[in-house]
Amino acid sequence: MTSARTRERLVARLAEQGITDANVLEQIRNVPRHLFVDEALATRAYEDTALPIGYGQTISQPYVVARMTSALIEGGAPRKVLEVGTGCGYQTAVLAPLVGFVYSVERIRALLEHARRRLRELDVRNVHLKHGDGFQGWAAHGPYDGILLAAAPRVMPEALLAQLAPGGRLVAPVGPSGRQELVRIWRRGDTLDTERLGLVSFVPLRKGLG
Repeated sequence: MTSARTRERLVARLAEQGITDANVLEQIRNVPRHLFVDEALATRAYEDTALPIGYGQTISQPYVVARMTSALIEGGAPRKVLEVGTGCGYQTAVLAPLVGFVYSVERIRALLEHARRRLRELDVRNVHLKHGDGFQGWAAHGPYDGILLAAAPRVMPEALLAQLAPGGRLVAPVGPSGRQELVRIWRRGDTLDTERLGLVSFVPLRKGLG
């Protein structure tokens, strides 16, 4: 169930659903998703579905990972990206080869350490990880050309918007459980333009450390 044929079926399904960026599809094909889930769930790793990773968190559905990654890099790959919610590191591994650097923040230390080990095993070298509160971002390395949230705030935190560089874009699920929308926010001069990209379902973005 982790064979090349299984991965190809997933890639074909995502292409049928409208994912057209060849580089994103190649990352979905290449990143071994089964390494980012519990061994008991490895046979389901290449299904197009979210799966539990413990601590009340999930590894995102591959379609959603591909959709968000495509939305972030459309129009040119960002040099420096802030990721809020490292989780198991799967989204990080898909994104990292497509951008310059990823600065990823995770509030749950055990998940962060799991992601650190996996990314090291896969020789992903352009990712910097931090145990921190995602609501605060990582201002020390900002501003960022791209920001991606892997959990949903009810309202976009001002601290994250402040770390978005001029011309940069932020991709995130926003809203309460059951009423979340995927949005892309562009910083154009002093204004923020918001595009709505469709309905999604994510775990909520939580404050503090775990």
